[in-house]
Amino acid sequence: MALIPPFCPFAPFSAVRIAGLQATVLLLLTLLIKAKIRIQAFSALGIALLALQTLIGLAVLAPLTLAAIAAAAYAVNQRPRAAT
Repeated sequence: MALIPPFCPFAPFSAVRIAGLQATVLLLLTLLIKAKIRIQAFSALGIALLALQTLIGLAVLAPLTLAAIAAAAYAVNQRPRAAT
């Protein structure tokens, strides 16, 4: 009497196909992790560049602001005074 083998859902697939699917899944997971790492790295780079741009802007604008205040103070002191 022949025994009926247990049901296997992967019966239509050969071992080569299963190995190929495993390799494909591994490749896709590797690419996904690589993309996630790249996104995080460039996000950090963007934040660093934004901070650098802000610091450079402050370094340029601070002396200009002081010069404008000094010019305004000088202009106020140079105004002719009314004779009393």
